Amino acid sequence: MQLVRPARNVPLALQVAGQLKALIASGAWPVGEKIPGELELSNQLGISRNSVREALRSLVHAGLLEARPGDGTYVRAASELGVTLHRRVGAGDAEEAYEVRSMLEQGGAALAAQRATAEQLSALHEVLRRRDAARDQGDEAAYVAEDLAFHRGVVEAGGNSLLAELYAHLHDAVTAGIARTLDADTRSSLDPRHHELLGAIERRQPAEAQEIAAALVEESRQLGRRLQEQA
Repeated sequence: MQLVRPARNVPLALQVAGQLKALIASGAWPVGEKIPGELELSNQLGISRNSVREALRSLVHAGLLEARPGDGTYVRAASELGVTLHRRVGAGDAEEAYEVRSMLEQGGAALAAQRATAEQLSALHEVLRRRDAARDQGDEAAYVAEDLAFHRGVVEAGGNSLLAELYAHLHDAVTAGIARTLDADTRSSLDPRHHELLGAIERRQPAEAQEIAAALVEESRQLGRRLQEQA
């Protein structure tokens, strides 16, 4: 989906906000992605930065975008439903978030074992390769990003867009869970599980994939709790 120059009979900021909202809803700008800056959007649309800024502010206020000072603007939710879920997860208990994450990842893994395409399987292998490389290089930010990409990729490979959208709104909770288990010893116990999960999906074993997905989340929860108690 491409941005188009606004018409003249509707307020510019309103038109731009509508176009950006459509890009988010279509998945062209997925949850968690950094969007182009004001200047780039202004140049694409041929309008002033003030109009772009006003449109972005309206979407930040609506909860679809998140402005991070000194960094940029990121997609926070794909829809109004996503905004509600995002706020609910953010205000909820960490244990509840783990339980919901476990249910969604189990379902996604089982479906992925039945529906994942060759292209999706190849992409998941590449994500794990980058993740392992980040681990070996000690790049924690890249490790967390690739780990999150793997879990989201598995759920998306299940071919259920609603399930994938619900999981995407657990972005912050999942990221926090991964970050809490960055200790080298804990990574060494969790990392092989990810390869086992992908192997079960490739072999088209839904029950096995579901079991491994559940174990991964539970191990992550237990390790995170243990590290928190030791802090």
